[in-house]
Amino acid sequence: MAGESLRVLCPQAVSMTTSGVDTESRSMLPRGLIVVLSMTGILVTVLALKQFAGIIAPVLLAFVLVICFYPLIGILRRRGAPQWLAVTITLIALVVVIIGMAVSLAVSVAQLATILPTYQAQFTHLTDELRAWLGTLGVGPDQIKEAVSKINFSSLAGLLGDLLASLAGVFSNMLLLLFVVAFMALDAVRFSRRLSLVRPERPEIVGALDSFVAGTRTYLLVSTIFGLIVAVIDTGFLWWVGVPLPLLWGMLAFITNYIPNVGFIIGVVPPALLGLLQGGPKLMIIVIIGYSVINFVIQSIIQPKVMADAVNLSLTLTFVSLIFWTFVIGAMGAVLAVPLTLLTKALLLDVDPNTRWMSSLVTGGPTPPEDEDAVDAAATTRAAPEVASEEVASQGAVLASDGQDPSPRRAE
Repeated sequence: MAGESLRVLCPQAVSMTTSGVDTESRSMLPRGLIVVLSMTGILVTVLALKQFAGIIAPVLLAFVLVICFYPLIGILRRRGAPQWLAVTITLIALVVVIIGMAVSLAVSVAQLATILPTYQAQFTHLTDELRAWLGTLGVGPDQIKEAVSKINFSSLAGLLGDLLASLAGVFSNMLLLLFVVAFMALDAVRFSRRLSLVRPERPEIVGALDSFVAGTRTYLLVSTIFGLIVAVIDTGFLWWVGVPLPLLWGMLAFITNYIPNVGFIIGVVPPALLGLLQGGPKLMIIVIIGYSVINFVIQSIIQPKVMADAVNLSLTLTFVSLIFWTFVIGAMGAVLAVPLTLLTKALLLDVDPNTRWMSSLVTGGPTPPEDEDAVDAAATTRAAPEVASEEVASQGAVLASDGQDPSPRRAE
């Protein structure tokens, strides 16, 4: 009877209490155990990805490439091309891009391996100058010998060669990459139709995937355009100052433009070292200053403003994702760090309305303006229990003033 009286006097309070009980009853496992199980699942998944990185890296590269080139099918269909022709042309374009990148990197590694041995004499001259300079600073002969002995030409040549070889190694499993690209391109058309059928029943999941695809395409488009601009300017600058293999370093600048935060540093190290061998410290300093000016203006000022709305990831998350994906799948993880992070965010956070609020904690850009309606709704929700208590008290006071006992049992 008391419960019925309270339900009549304040149904909102009863409903809130009931919902709280239902929520607690649905949580069967302790929160700590859920966290431990989740962390264990993440760790097992990461170790599995790292173990099979040689297979997963080409598959992820093919996945991102198909997402990037898929709009070409729609463009060709709108121009009157049949579906089989549009898919065939798109597939040919994908194959040309993959083979072209692989051949370019292979030729670049071969050119670098050919030209490096010719700088043995320049390297010896530089080490002699380093010994003389350290001697003028008062460094003892033993310390000079120990310091210079750690610097050898083979380690320098190995550093430059390993950098390009790690990128070329992504295309080592070329046959697998081409097959995966072909199958994904053929399935892409049917998959888009399946998503349109699922959308009415699962709009949150399809919306999260659409957001990931749109963000990835915009990111790749912007990175490609600015990468081409940076590559052309860097190639012309290196040719003007006299650094060997300017086309190779321009292509490296283009590839490293897809690597967030530290791509510029990776792209400037090889031409700076080769400039040191070619023209001494003066040329190396010129290369570093020129690269810094060109890449700072384009990659640090202009490009982030254009890409902010597409990626919308915080700088910290972007840098951590770079380290994480490089650890998991190798050099290709550095290039695909942002698309893979967007995919993870879509699958883990954006698909579920209960976890979607966490996306705002990892986004970048300016803080969104405060929503006054949301603030009012939150204030109303917080004040609801207090209002309910006041209504119960006021109803009891009215009954007492009329000479009635407010107690439900005595009223009965």
